[in-house]
Amino acid sequence: MFCLLNIFENLDNSVGKLLIAAVLGGIIGWERERRGRPAGLRTHILVCVGVTLMMIVSEHIFERYKTFYADSIIRVDPARIAAQVVTGIGFLGAGTILRFKTTIRGLTTAASLWVVAGIGLAVGSSCYVPALFTTLLALFVLLLLPLFGRNIKSDRYSTLKVCISGLIPNFTSITGILKRNSMEIQHYEFERDFVKNEIRYNINVRYRDEASVSKVCDEVIRSIKEVIKLGWG
Repeated sequence: MFCLLNIFENLDNSVGKLLIAAVLGGIIGWERERRGRPAGLRTHILVCVGVTLMMIVSEHIFERYKTFYADSIIRVDPARIAAQVVTGIGFLGAGTILRFKTTIRGLTTAASLWVVAGIGLAVGSSCYVPALFTTLLALFVLLLLPLFGRNIKSDRYSTLKVCISGLIPNFTSITGILKRNSMEIQHYEFERDFVKNEIRYNINVRYRDEASVSKVCDEVIRSIKEVIKLGWG
């Protein structure tokens, strides 16, 4: 990789920066592509190269107009374009975030696009070593950290939906079943239907063991004979 940096530095400065941006952005994009994410190889390369070009243009404008005096009406700040890039890349990243019911996908891809934009800014500012280190660090996070994350038991959240015949609340029995199965109640609400003569509960719970879901369903059905409908949402 450092050999590539030496080769690029011997080329035209701007062209070398764009090539470095394409390589570094492509490394992260390759990882996203192999995982089948919507923003893959081409997207990451284009983002990194585009941001690098913006930074090159910003520095060019600064060099061109830096001779103006302090009392001139023209104010040149090479950081302005970089600040707009940081803000604007958020809209592109937001387009990769998708929500499916209770799960959210695309957050890691959005973060990788944001990191690639930062790499492009670093390359455009001739900060090659930080850009290379950030690329390797991002690749480590994307490839190796998931291996360690598999052993981490994370909390799960779901909603228990119970419909019981009759208008007398039977919430105590349900909460007892949830506690016996190591489920913690976060929020609950119930609604009485006087026409159908039934009560509907929506109970948000937190738990860790996936097997607790089926155990709760079996125990609720055995313990409460008035259950009409039961499910998780």
